[in-house]
Amino acid sequence: MKISYLKIKSIIKHEYTTRIKSKGFIISTLLGPIGFFVIMGMIALSSYLSVSESPKMKIAIIDYTHNYGKEIVRLDSVNLFLSKKSEAELREKVLKQELDGFLIIPENILDSGIVYLFTGGGGGIAFQSSIRDIVNAVVRRHRLEREGISPLVIQKIDSPVLLDARKITITGEKKEFTEVYAVLGYILGISIYILMFTYGGIVQRSVIEEKANRIIEVLASSAKPFEILLGKVIGVGALGLTQILIWLIVFGLGLYFGAPIILSFFESDIMQSSIVSNAELSDAATGLEIPTISPLLILALIFYFLAGYFLFSTIFAAIGSAVDQESDAAQIQAPISMFLVIPLLFISVVIVNPDSTLSVILSLIPFFSPTLMVIRIAASEVPLWQIIVSVMLMIISFFAAIWASAKIYRIGILIYGKKPSFKELFKWLKAV
Repeated sequence: MKISYLKIKSIIKHEYTTRIKSKGFIISTLLGPIGFFVIMGMIALSSYLSVSESPKMKIAIIDYTHNYGKEIVRLDSVNLFLSKKSEAELREKVLKQELDGFLIIPENILDSGIVYLFTGGGGGIAFQSSIRDIVNAVVRRHRLEREGISPLVIQKIDSPVLLDARKITITGEKKEFTEVYAVLGYILGISIYILMFTYGGIVQRSVIEEKANRIIEVLASSAKPFEILLGKVIGVGALGLTQILIWLIVFGLGLYFGAPIILSFFESDIMQSSIVSNAELSDAATGLEIPTISPLLILALIFYFLAGYFLFSTIFAAIGSAVDQESDAAQIQAPISMFLVIPLLFISVVIVNPDSTLSVILSLIPFFSPTLMVIRIAASEVPLWQIIVSVMLMIISFFAAIWASAKIYRIGILIYGKKPSFKELFKWLKAV
C-alpha cells in the first residue's frame, strides 16, 4: 500500500490548526495550571486543618490508680478532666448530653494495658487515636520507671528519631525527597490517565461526527483510510503535546519564582520554633532544599503520554468508525477503557514499593506503562533496561494497534445504521 505523506501532513495540519484556535483548547490550557494550583492548595489546606484542628470534647476521667489521671489531663487539659463522680452518674450525664463521654483508668493498667472509653458518639478516629496516644505515653513511662529505668533515660527513649535521607551522586550528596517525588509521581500518573482519556475521546468523537455528517466519505475519496486515521491521531496528539509543553513551562516558571517564597516561609516557621536549639535553627534554616525535577522525568512524561495516547486513540478511532453515535461507542469502548482504569487500582502499590516484582511487571505491560512507569521513574531509580524494554513494548504495541485499527477503520467508516458486534469486528480484522 503506497502511503501519501503529503496527504497525512495536510490532515495533521488541519486537525492541529482548527483545534488549537478553538475556545475549548485555549480555556483548558489557561485553566489547567490554575486548577492544579487550586487543587493542591485545597489539599494542603485540608491536610493542615485536619492536623491542626482537633475535635473538642468534654471527657471525664475516673482514675482508679489515683495517680496517672493527673498526668493524662496535663497532656490534654482542653478535652480531659478528672472527675470523682461514679460511673453511673457519668453515664447519666452522657445520656443527657451534658458530657461527651468518660474514660476509666483501671487500677491494673500497667499490666492489662486497657482503658475504657464511653461516649455518646462522635469524636471520630482522630480523637480516639489522640486519647490512645496520650494514655500510651503515660503508661509506657510508668512501666519503664517500674522496671528501674531512670527518668533521664526515659526522656531519651521518648525523643523521636528524624530520618535525614541523602542521595549519593557523582557531584556529592543531596537531600532525598522520597515522599515529594512519590506525590509528584501520583499526580503525573493521574494526569497522563486524564490526558489519554481526554484526547483519545476527542479523536473518537471527531470520527463519529465526520461519519454522521458524511464528511468522512469526502475525505475517503481523496485519501486512504489509513492516511486519514494516522493524520487525525497525530494531529490531535500534537495538540495534546502542545498543551503539556505549555503547562510544563508554566509549572517550571512557578517553581523557579515560587521556590524562594516557599523557602522563606519554612525559614520563618523554623526560626519561630522554640523546640530546637539555636545551632539547630541555623542548620535547619540554611539546610532547606527545594526538590529538583529530573530531565528524565520530563522526557518520560512526554514519551509515555504520546505513546499511551497513540496506543489508545488509534483504538478509540477504530471504535468511532464502527458506530454512528457516541452511545453505541461507549458500549464497545468499555472493555478497552478497563485497560486505562486498571492501573489506577495499583497506583498505591507502585508508590509504596516501586521496585517490587509486581510493580516492575505491571509497569512493563504496554497498556499500563503510561501511568505506572512514570510513577516509578518519579518515585525511584528505575534501571535503564526496564525503561528500554518498556519503550520497545510500547512502540511494538502501537504499531500492532494501528495495524488492527486501520483494518476496522477502513471498513467501519463506510458502514451505517448498525452497531457491529465484537464478532463482526474480529471478522473485519481478518479481512484482506
